[in-house]
Amino acid sequence: MPATIAFLIPFPPLAAFAVILLLTRRHRALSTIVAVGMLAVSVCGALIVAAGAWGSAGPAGNPIAQSTPWIPGAADGSGAIRIGVLVDGLTALTLCFVALTLLAIFIYSIGYHNFGAPKGEADIPGLPPRGVLVGGCGGARRVPSVEPLYSRFFAFLSLFAFGMLLLVLADNLVTLFIGWEVMGLCSYLLIGFWFARERARRAGVKAFLVTRIGDVLMMLGLALCWQFSGTLSLREILAADNLARMAAAPSGVLGLSAAGLAALLLLAGTIGKSAQWPLHVWLPDAMEGPTPVSALIHAATMVSAGVYLLLRTAPLMSAAGTPATDAASCIGAFTALLAAAVALSQTDIKRVLAWSTISQLGYMVAAAGIGAHGAAAFHLAIHAFFKALLFLGAGSVIHGVEHGAMAEGHEADAQDMRAMGGLASRMPVTFTAFLAGGLSLVGFPLLTAGFWSKDEILASALHASTAVFLVLAAAALLTAFYTARQITLVFLGRPRSPAAAHAAEPSRWMLAPIAALAVFAVGAGWAGIPENFPVLGGVIPNAVDRLLPAAQALPTESVPFSLTALRVSVLVSLAGLTLGWLTYRRYRAGEKDPLERLLGPVHGFLQSGCRFDDLYRILFVVPARWIADVVVSDWIDRRILDGALRAVWKAAGGMGRLLRNAVDLPLVNGAADRIAGGTKRAGAELRVLQSGRVQEYLLIGLIAITACGAALAWRILN
Repeated sequence: MPATIAFLIPFPPLAAFAVILLLTRRHRALSTIVAVGMLAVSVCGALIVAAGAWGSAGPAGNPIAQSTPWIPGAADGSGAIRIGVLVDGLTALTLCFVALTLLAIFIYSIGYHNFGAPKGEADIPGLPPRGVLVGGCGGARRVPSVEPLYSRFFAFLSLFAFGMLLLVLADNLVTLFIGWEVMGLCSYLLIGFWFARERARRAGVKAFLVTRIGDVLMMLGLALCWQFSGTLSLREILAADNLARMAAAPSGVLGLSAAGLAALLLLAGTIGKSAQWPLHVWLPDAMEGPTPVSALIHAATMVSAGVYLLLRTAPLMSAAGTPATDAASCIGAFTALLAAAVALSQTDIKRVLAWSTISQLGYMVAAAGIGAHGAAAFHLAIHAFFKALLFLGAGSVIHGVEHGAMAEGHEADAQDMRAMGGLASRMPVTFTAFLAGGLSLVGFPLLTAGFWSKDEILASALHASTAVFLVLAAAALLTAFYTARQITLVFLGRPRSPAAAHAAEPSRWMLAPIAALAVFAVGAGWAGIPENFPVLGGVIPNAVDRLLPAAQALPTESVPFSLTALRVSVLVSLAGLTLGWLTYRRYRAGEKDPLERLLGPVHGFLQSGCRFDDLYRILFVVPARWIADVVVSDWIDRRILDGALRAVWKAAGGMGRLLRNAVDLPLVNGAADRIAGGTKRAGAELRVLQSGRVQEYLLIGLIAITACGAALAWRILN
């Protein structure tokens, strides 16, 4: 029964996608009911299946696995691809946070897109709604208007949910890759949802193209697994005997084993999907989509899929040895520090969170690289809750500032933190929830879920690699600083614009999911307190460690309790929060950023994302355009292809003239002329025969015949 339910979990959102596009797209209420209702069915199924996996978790683990033949192989049955579900501890943990955050985002989207509000006259499909003017001349004011593409948005959200759920439940790499690519398509559709804006269109295309680099390399990794193992089933690929065979087989590339090369190629897929350096540049621009899309990509799906792939194939990376593990740990640690440094200088409330996501994903990739797979999985779940909370809280702030600007008839950049301030008193629910998410992101000691997951990663890093530990600790310090900076600029002090001064809380559709996520951002960490943690570890059982052993061969290592790691974790979080608040507590509108005064040109360098976009434009975009314009268009198209076509045209013309002079005129035309002349002469003779002479001859003959007949009759009668 659990296996049957697991099979059906991804399909209600897919059905919602089809129903909305085909039947209910003109009815917003029906589209809302279909999308949220179908997702609720999947959420219930996911929680039932996760509870079943939780109940079967033990030292050996009893995963729920069922498959059926899909693509036939050889006549003897070998090489066939089966499709099915695999629900172990890792799947159950991922299903829980994916299902709950998806449901929160769906409900939040109802209020975010102003369901039930009037349709504005100026609303243009592909542009965000700006509001509609109501009231008389003296009391005219603007009120929010509904999203013109409301039903379409929920259809795309439903397809996104289908892709993620399919990926999580897949028991083979083919099905996993299908869900992987469905999310890639949906990211393009949703990031560029407001397609009338050029920046949104460019961001959607950029995300699609950059992630395709990782996807192509990932496909090569899948092909390599098939070549050396003869299967794409995760359980068979990750079996001990198969891993040993792949680790011993040479790949023929850079002296790597087949397992080493396959692990690096799958890591490349993670780097693209989870926005790790050097393929991280697409994620900050993804903020051009609506805020629920940002929360969906950063928390519930998309970027989580990359880390999930890394954890799902962790036995392969362990068998691959140091090339794969060192690459993961180095790339993850560097990305965590780089993104945290860039987030210091951002002024857009959503871009700060975008770079924060890149940094936190770096923690997880580094943890997987050093072998702390349980800590990475735990932080992946906790990160989903507090990052979804932070993005939805940012959307609430943007909504409140926009409505404050509408009420006063002002135009304001609702995402610029420098124009905010004082929102704690205007939006107390949003402030409380955002504060909970921010403190969890920082890893505020003991009270937040983020502390337990991040501290476990730091302890594992100290045990495995001092260099990785120091880099991650520095990233944690910067994380605390930019989080304090963001909270101070947005919520504390006095309002720095009329829009902020008149901001108000959004609808309950938006506040309810935020409040629910705040509970998880604070309390979910108590399910993963390390058993060796002083006092609390012996009192509160570690539910996450009990669940994860059911994950198939998930390599885990018991890390001894480290007081040094704990001290560093507490110190960097409290120091960063204090420094951030002291630096920005007296910031006034129009002033230069204190960090800009301190860092000088470095601040601009960080604000531009370390100019990686410019670097890639010089290294790849400009040469690609030159190749397209000069090599392809000028040389290949005009000179080679067009020249070849002109040569063929000239050759065909010469051949035609030759045939005309050598064959057509002397032979064909001559024979035709002779035939025509003979025909003409015969016609003339016939014409003569058809003249009066013929008639005379016929008349004479008729007279002669008549005379002969009369003479014969006379003779007979006489």
